Order: sequence, then C-alpha cells, then structure tokens
Amino acid sequence: MLTAITGVNWGDEGKGRMVDLLSERQDIVVRYQGGNNAGHTVVNEKGAFILNLLPSGILREEVVNVMGPGMAVDIEHLCGELDRLREAGIRITPERLKISGRAIICMPWHKQQDRLEEDRLGDAKFGSTQRGISPVYGDKYMKKALRLGDLLEPHYLRERLQTVLPWKNLTLTGIYGARALSFEETLGWLQKYGRPLLPYLCDTGVYLEEAIKKDKRILFEAQLGALRDIDYGIYPYTSSSNTLSGYAPIGAGIPGRRLDESIGVMKAYSTCVGEGPFTCEWFGEEAQALRQAGAEYGAATGRPRRVGPFDVPASRYGVRLQGAHALALTKLDVLSYLDEIPVCTAYEVEGRLTREFPVGAGLRSAKPVYKKLRGWKKDVSGCRRWEQLPLEAQQYIRFLEEQTGAPVRYVSVGAHREAYIRLD
Repeated sequence: MLTAITGVNWGDEGKGRMVDLLSERQDIVVRYQGGNNAGHTVVNEKGAFILNLLPSGILREEVVNVMGPGMAVDIEHLCGELDRLREAGIRITPERLKISGRAIICMPWHKQQDRLEEDRLGDAKFGSTQRGISPVYGDKYMKKALRLGDLLEPHYLRERLQTVLPWKNLTLTGIYGARALSFEETLGWLQKYGRPLLPYLCDTGVYLEEAIKKDKRILFEAQLGALRDIDYGIYPYTSSSNTLSGYAPIGAGIPGRRLDESIGVMKAYSTCVGEGPFTCEWFGEEAQALRQAGAEYGAATGRPRRVGPFDVPASRYGVRLQGAHALALTKLDVLSYLDEIPVCTAYEVEGRLTREFPVGAGLRSAKPVYKKLRGWKKDVSGCRRWEQLPLEAQQYIRFLEEQTGAPVRYVSVGAHREAYIRLD
C-alpha cells in the first residue's frame, strides 16, 4: 500500500502531525522532496519536535525512515537534527534511517547566495527562508551540484569540488562582490558533516522495491503544499521542487510505481509564510487574534504566518492537484473563539465572479467573496467522536467537504497524537 500525505494549500497545514499519527500503521515513511526550508512539528509523550529534514516517522521506533533522491540535504543541519533527537532519547540507526546517495547536498555557498540575492532584490524579494533551496535546486538542474553519494568516494568528491567551486566563486565574487570560498575549508565542511552520515547512505530505490515485494506499507511525506509547487504553484513565489503527490514515487526512488491513495491535509483556516498573493489575508487585530489562537509562527524560521479565513478556490485547486481521495482537516479547535466564521467561496477578478483559482495577474488582483457560517463557541479539543462535536462544527466540516469536492476523513482538534476524530 503506497499512500501520500500532502499539503493542499501554501504549506504549514499540519502534515507532520498527520504523518506521525498515521505512521503507527505504516512500515516505512519517506520524504521525497525539499530541504530544511520548512518544518513539521510533532508533539508526543516525549515532547515537541520540529523536524526539518527527517521524515516524521522517525519518532516511532518500529518505523523505517527514508530520505529520497528528490531531497536537497544540508548535511550540517541534518547532523544537528539527529543529535537533538538522540539527546531526547530517540534511537537512530542505519536500520531505521536510510538516505539516498542521489540526494543533492545543500552547500554553504547555497545559503550564502540565497541571502545575497534576497538582499539584492530588496522590496521585490521572494520571502525566501534563506536556507539555500532555490540556489541548490538551480545548480542541480545545471548539473553543478554535489550528491550525498559523492561522500563515499573521497577522490571523486575532491574532483567534483575542484570543478564546481571555481564556478561558484565567480558568481559570489563577480555578481555579489562577496568573498571567494576556500577549497580546503569547504572540503573540510563536507568531511566533518558528511562522515557521520556515511552509514545511512544507500540506494533507496532498491530498498523500497524490495519492501513493496514484501507488501510493506509505505507512507510518502511531502514538504510544503500544492500552491508552493514549482510548476503548479503561485510562481514565482513557490518552492523549487515538486510538492505534489504525483512526484512521490519519483522523488522516493521508485519512479515506475503508482500511489494507491493520496490524503490531502488542510487547515480549518488559511495560513501562509513568505511573499506572494494571499487573497484571504487578514490584517491588524483580526489577524493577530487568529495568529495567537493558532500559534501561527513558522516552524523553520519562527516568522509570523500570514493568516485568514478558509479559501475554497485555493483549496479546491490544491485538492485536484494532489489527487486527494480523502482529507485531513487540522486545527478545527482554533476557530472556537469566533461567533461567525467567514469562508471565501469565490473570487472577484476584474469585476467578474469566479470559483476557480486564477493564474498570474488575475490572482494578484483577486478579491475574496465570503459566506459566513455560525461559530460553535465551545472548546472541542476534548472531542474524540463525531457526535461529540457541536452541530455548528459538524456543519462547518460538511460545508468544506461540499465546497472542495473531497471527503474529510480526519479532524484534528489539538496538537497531541490522540487529539483527533476519524470519520468513517
């Protein structure tokens, strides 16, 4: 059984929380794209964990975790993430963690270039996390990247670095006026943070194919959401990788396989980190009240998230892109403070009403059209069955199902593992 857990919107939907929950019934969890430019927050009996690179299944002892070839891995950050988990009592072994040798390495120069370019852009910046993601994926497609498998061959690693570093220094010094990077210092960085990872490197495609033959249950974990996909998102305010479920087998190392199921994750309201069009955005006291109620601050950056009501056109579009068979609705409990809950059901674009998600200039000029639903004004964090939810909360969920075109299977009413309702 191959199942993908993906984001329907701009990211930060609560995918890590859902992967942690569903991984109890899985054998393997795979991250198949992205880097450490976003974080999945998981709360369990051992504490609260922010995972930027590691799959969320790493917090379950019996689950094998895979980092696929579609990822961009900052090896220094990964070593730190592993150390923090070990300090918290999480067991990490090569039997539990497998890293693709085909995944690309996010180098120090990528983070430096990311910062320099955002500074150069000024007010026109993209709102990058400045973790080097755009430059490293750009270098990947220019065939100027180093891969984790290169760490296994010291002679070849030196050759690759000798080829790539002079080219990258031309960019840093010639375009940005920055200092050139030293070959020996950079090689030392690769050796220092690469050496601890060597036992975990393998061909993840071979491993996963063997697992499929043994009827293992595999869960694919996406980073960010459909609207940040490099091809189908709000370009150019996107990530630099494919965040869609259709890419999961490719980014995992088994491109010839097909998913059996796709579960889309969306919040009961809208949030967004970074720049770009965000039609339903709230401002001022209204926004601050929702932000505080939902603790809406980026897991990777700590930046306050942009917030607003649920966006139907954006969510329906994301559900279609993800091919979602079912949905997980998170943070329903956050809306309990509202007397009325607005939902954006359509956009007004240049005087015309549309229920579709527009592209380009149409999205930038779109204005939200709202329908208000009754709030429930009750704490729902203790609810564990559908019938325990207030009628107004049930009506809200059914309305979102109707509008997005997919059934809600899970409703999260709190951050802890057990704080959810399954709808059968």
